[in-house]
Amino acid sequence: MMIGDLSQRTGLSVDTLRYYEKIGLIPAPLRDSGGRRVYDTAILGWLDFLDRLKATGLGMRDRLRYADLRTHPGVASVRERREMLEQHREKVAADLERLGETLKLLDDKVDLYRRIESGEIDDPVAPLGEALSSKASHRGRAS
Repeated sequence: MMIGDLSQRTGLSVDTLRYYEKIGLIPAPLRDSGGRRVYDTAILGWLDFLDRLKATGLGMRDRLRYADLRTHPGVASVRERREMLEQHREKVAADLERLGETLKLLDDKVDLYRRIESGEIDDPVAPLGEALSSKASHRGRAS
């Protein structure tokens, strides 16, 4: 597939794909007789994987290191790639746990506001807001 096709299928710009090639994040593709890049469809899986690593917070330096390790076959490279992914997986798992806790907090707040709106319960912040408003206006009179 040509670079324009790859761009369309991945959502990455042609410039980004050329940059990724330049820095070694993706392998240099074959060239046709006109010198145009011709990518194997296997690149789609690699770019998807890179996108997922990026989305989980793996920095460019680590993605480049991982890409470099892929070019070196053998047990040592496999071990290092596995270790990198295991370490990153631990971070992602911790992030997911924190996000789960945050989602629960947001769900609880939304439920609270729905109950307030329906009149089931009073707004617990309202008395505090009224007290602060009262103090501010009282201070204004004293000055």
